[in-house]
Amino acid sequence: MDHLAHPVEWRPADEAVFVYAARVDGAWWVLRRNSFPDHPLYTLFVDGAVVGDVEDLGTRAPAWDLDVAGRPALTGEQRAEALSSLRGFGPYGSEVGRPCDGDWCCARRAGT
Repeated sequence: MDHLAHPVEWRPADEAVFVYAARVDGAWWVLRRNSFPDHPLYTLFVDGAVVGDVEDLGTRAPAWDLDVAGRPALTGEQRAEALSSLRGFGPYGSEVGRPCDGDWCCARRAGT
């Protein structure tokens, strides 16, 4: 599936890091907001698995509707279900076992 081309109507998740979520074809899609510009703007997770990073939503994911003004946030039950598999994945890179621990963390890992 081309996740970036799939129409998605996002809803506020009311979480500090996991800011948007949507139920798409029975799966929970969640966007994590990263510390931009040190990292890509968002990381997409589908049912707890990382799919990839997205920096320019308007160009890269034009079918995604992030105009959430007026849309209800997830209920507590929906939020718990959507985010349950993402515990511990708040810091950028944590989903691959290399969480960012501060400014320039990626540069330090690369040895620069």
